[in-house]
Amino acid sequence: MPGYPNLALYLDEALLVVNKPAGLPTLVDGYHPDAPYLVGLLGEAYGRIWVVHRLDKDTSGVIAFARSELAHKELNTQFEQRQASKVYHALVIGQPDWDEKSIDLPLRPDGDRRHRTVIDHQMGKPAITRLRVLEGYGAFAMVEAIPLTGRTHQIRAHLAACGHPLVADRLYSRSGDTHSGSTPGTEPIQRLGLHARSLTLHHPLTDQIQSFEAPYPQDFSGALEQLRQSHKPE
Repeated sequence: MPGYPNLALYLDEALLVVNKPAGLPTLVDGYHPDAPYLVGLLGEAYGRIWVVHRLDKDTSGVIAFARSELAHKELNTQFEQRQASKVYHALVIGQPDWDEKSIDLPLRPDGDRRHRTVIDHQMGKPAITRLRVLEGYGAFAMVEAIPLTGRTHQIRAHLAACGHPLVADRLYSRSGDTHSGSTPGTEPIQRLGLHARSLTLHHPLTDQIQSFEAPYPQDFSGALEQLRQSHKPE
């Protein structure tokens, strides 16, 4: 694909798994219909594909697509029944005072023009995210996030709720979350600090358990190297 080489992590007659770049929307943008989008580019390269799940435009990492109606039905069932497991690596603002944490806060779409997801204990749908600190860098930290449910912006909203929003997340950061080094333009990475690191599912035809890992893109790995050199992991 011109401009986006070597995205495919796995390909067969039923399944396509790719490493999505940040900045490329999964689906066509209704406000910018002529802009490139992942499904369109993959369709040109591999023929018709079926969407099973999606990643935010500014999130990088592993994403799977079906290549047949049968595979689509099987994969949809896995995601709906939470049989597929996703692991994200998140660069967050601040150093958590916990090593592991489970966030259980119901979420719903806010309905405003910013398309935020908000916590709502009355009308929200159940949402659970497991968090584990992988490395600390003083003003920032690397956190593993495993969503047990699949709400829109779930990881972003839950991290913000516990006072450690994603680096460069202008939608969910609040003034009370501001830590040293989090001023716009001074972050270690200038886009959303979220990477879909791995995906584990049953192959839609063979039922074999398969795991796929997406290497960090250059900006993400560069940010980690910068942080590790500046602050010895705690």
